[in-house]
Amino acid sequence: MINFNYETAFELLNEDLFSSWISSVIDQEGFKEGDINYIFCDDDYLHDINLKYLNHDTLTDIISFDYSVGKSLHGDIFLSVERVADNANDFGVEFIQELKRVMIHGVLHYCGYKDKTDDEKALMRQKEDFYINQFSKP
Repeated sequence: MINFNYETAFELLNEDLFSSWISSVIDQEGFKEGDINYIFCDDDYLHDINLKYLNHDTLTDIISFDYSVGKSLHGDIFLSVERVADNANDFGVEFIQELKRVMIHGVLHYCGYKDKTDDEKALMRQKEDFYINQFSKP
């Protein structure tokens, strides 16, 4: 089950559409949907998590905690709405486009995709683009 939680004033419009899209991506990747929680927050909230759990004193747009078991995906995906908005501005894309990218990025990590090397980053970006293009399509 895909769950959306809010620790900031932001609220995702049309949660059902996002949930269906994420479920479809999980299915296409050959995994089973477990409990995946999206937590939308601000920079301060995510920075505190970054310090407390990862010992990183930096701002980030996403932190995901993977609790998957075998092919059943489970986890918590924390997203800084502020960071996503800043990145959208920096990259010259609409906020919703960058939000989709970050949201699906977390799930793709659960599916086993990495982004440490140039080749891994290229494959991750290819997958993100592929699935973003499927958003809202039947």
